[in-house]
Amino acid sequence: DDEPVNLQVLVNHLSLENYAIARAINGMEALELIENGFQPDLLLLDVMMPKMTGYEVCHKIREKFPATELPVLMLTAKNRVSDVVEGLTAGANDYLSKPVSKKELLARIKTQLQLSQINAAYGRFVPRQFLQLLQKESILDVQLGDNVQQEMSVLFSDIRSFTTLSERMTPQENFQFINSFLSRMEPAIIDNRGFIDKYIGDAIMALFSGGADDAVKAGIAMLNQLAEYNQHRLQSGYQPIQVGIGINTGDLMLGTVGGQSRMDGTVISDNVNIASRIEGLTKKYGVSMLISHQTFSSLKYPNEYVFRFIAQVRMKGKSELVSLFEIFDADEPKIKEKKILTKTNFEKACLLYYQRYFSKAAQLFQDVLNIIPEDKITQIYLKRCSEQC
Repeated sequence: DDEPVNLQVLVNHLSLENYAIARAINGMEALELIENGFQPDLLLLDVMMPKMTGYEVCHKIREKFPATELPVLMLTAKNRVSDVVEGLTAGANDYLSKPVSKKELLARIKTQLQLSQINAAYGRFVPRQFLQLLQKESILDVQLGDNVQQEMSVLFSDIRSFTTLSERMTPQENFQFINSFLSRMEPAIIDNRGFIDKYIGDAIMALFSGGADDAVKAGIAMLNQLAEYNQHRLQSGYQPIQVGIGINTGDLMLGTVGGQSRMDGTVISDNVNIASRIEGLTKKYGVSMLISHQTFSSLKYPNEYVFRFIAQVRMKGKSELVSLFEIFDADEPKIKEKKILTKTNFEKACLLYYQRYFSKAAQLFQDVLNIIPEDKITQIYLKRCSEQC
């Protein structure tokens, strides 16, 4: 509000109810506050202000925040029906004409905050990005069978040997451990423009619609976060844990399945199954993160990452070979340095292996092992070469 007296009256009313308040004397100042990171739970907005009307401010707000996420309550002297309609059309959740009683104002604020909290609670079960991909404004708009086809990257993450680890813990300790782990992984996904489609016990399935680079960066961030988490576990007397991450990119069908009384959001595609199987291969090959050639070819900036070709595999039930690449940005510095040093020889050896020049390949794999004796995938290849020679 651009009137100091009106601002002070509002501050007096809200302060008595223990609301934290940020003031702005015009629309541009309010937008600047939000642009700089301020995250309000509700916006009280006058209409007639200098530089920018309340309607214009509301339009700008709605470009970034849906009505279900940030409620806007217009408080103005403009009280014609056409004014109310214009305000609601601009994206306001509610519209109050001045003068307004303190009790009515507080009641409407409380109602809008409660509705916003309910929507936020729904968002913990149905991600906002899922609704956006289905082009739905609210969970109320979702119908059984709604679907959309889109190219996306799928990330699977799983804790190695979780069953063995779980057997040593009580049910309560299991839940505490899983939630402690998952809560550390979640920000890495969200910060890289992804969203978690579902938790499957200790596993995570995440989707990225913005590009393959987002998925790869999220995977690296998850592994870096895991390294910090393992330091905390060691200091607390617990064993460090390992995870595998697999990423694949391709067309997916995203939509709702179920019945009239119970439905769920899901993605359906062979590309999802391939991502899950790639994650499973991380344990076999002794690496933390693998991506498919579909993901690799979709990267806009592949040279930003350190990678090496690992293998060509035929997935169960599939005729086409899938090429796998290891992303090892998050490896321990010494291991990372050795993999960079031996990358050329390792990839030459792989090429010779697939051309069936097993003796020549074995010599190069042995050179790699002399530098990285603990490299499991090189050990596997060397053993295969010995069996073929």
